[in-house]
Amino acid sequence: MVGTQSDGAGRGPGRPREERVTGAVLRAVVDMVHEQGIGAVTMDAVAARAGVSKPAIYRRWPTKQDLIIAAAETRIGILSVPDLGDFRAELRFVLTTRLKAYRLPGTDRLIAGLIGAAAETGAVRGQYAEYTERITSETRRILERGIERGDVSPDTDVRAAATLVAAPLLFRLIGEQEMPDARFVDTLVDLVARAVGPVG
Repeated sequence: MVGTQSDGAGRGPGRPREERVTGAVLRAVVDMVHEQGIGAVTMDAVAARAGVSKPAIYRRWPTKQDLIIAAAETRIGILSVPDLGDFRAELRFVLTTRLKAYRLPGTDRLIAGLIGAAAETGAVRGQYAEYTERITSETRRILERGIERGDVSPDTDVRAAATLVAAPLLFRLIGEQEMPDARFVDTLVDLVARAVGPVG
């Protein structure tokens, strides 16, 4: 699961059990959101679905929002993009990887629920902002690498360009209620590369 780390690291014999509990809980959250929507997620319901105790959940995720963000990060997590020597190729890697995740059952409801919660609650906004900062970090890195390489304009606003990369797939999926596809990725690669490419 992309972007997920076990909190049992370094504990020796206890680690496999820690990983099993973590995996069971996060799978339970994703399945519940897919089947019933984010409103169905409560600590009691997740504990019952995953077959674990509530204290085991609270030790890992102190709040429901922590838990939901962790579940989202199993689908939309931090990427690691190899240096492919070309910004377009690296951009395609990012968008294709995200496309695969967005097409998995339940991802749309999971992300829509997160966005809705972030809009309603001040405390949650900070957590959601930290999450989006993490998952766009690699896009910023490939933009910076492109600037160093010379296939991205040196005056590119990296943060704005990273938003430009992330937003279209999400809006197509959640706002337009249409599943993005490979053709849409091809179009985005061309539009973004032309927008940030060196002039002349």
